Amino acid sequence: MLTLTAYDSFVEQLFEVMKRFVDALSKASIEYRLIGGMAAFLHVNERNPMVARLTNDVDAAVRREDLQAIINAVKPFGFTYRHVAGVDMLVDSAKPTARSAIHLVFIGEKVRQEYLEPVPGFSPPATTAEGALVASVADLVRMKLTSFRLKDKVHIQDLDGVGLITPEIEAGLPELLRQRLAEVRASD
Repeated sequence: MLTLTAYDSFVEQLFEVMKRFVDALSKASIEYRLIGGMAAFLHVNERNPMVARLTNDVDAAVRREDLQAIINAVKPFGFTYRHVAGVDMLVDSAKPTARSAIHLVFIGEKVRQEYLEPVPGFSPPATTAEGALVASVADLVRMKLTSFRLKDKVHIQDLDGVGLITPEIEAGLPELLRQRLAEVRASD
């Protein structure tokens, strides 16, 4: 069962990296939200663990003005800050690869210039049993429909498939994002 063992090791590593990040920022009282595929996984897993798809990295939304405090807070937890190819990340010092990193995006800023909207500000988070702060479903849907890559569309399908995209969330979207949501639903 080499494949299962390798997968289990990867999952353990991913969650261990996430836990250290969460612990570091919590200890320093720095606000953040887990976003991206990990956030989609956590929300879907809460509803139906059998359909939750694991991501291969961890993304977090933070305030740009907190960056230096974040760099200082995570250092004792084994992370080193890197800015590579336009991406801000906290790399696991022991295993310095992009996949062992926390990728940072900044609230109020566009991740890429061509994206329709900036990363939304902090709304009340969902909180995991371990205390990790996760972007709300409404914020996550907005970000996924803004970036609209294939993996984002899949995450939208997963969130919608377990009933997390409510009529209220849909009504709160601007017209172009509602059109994108309809496109994803039509492709199911």
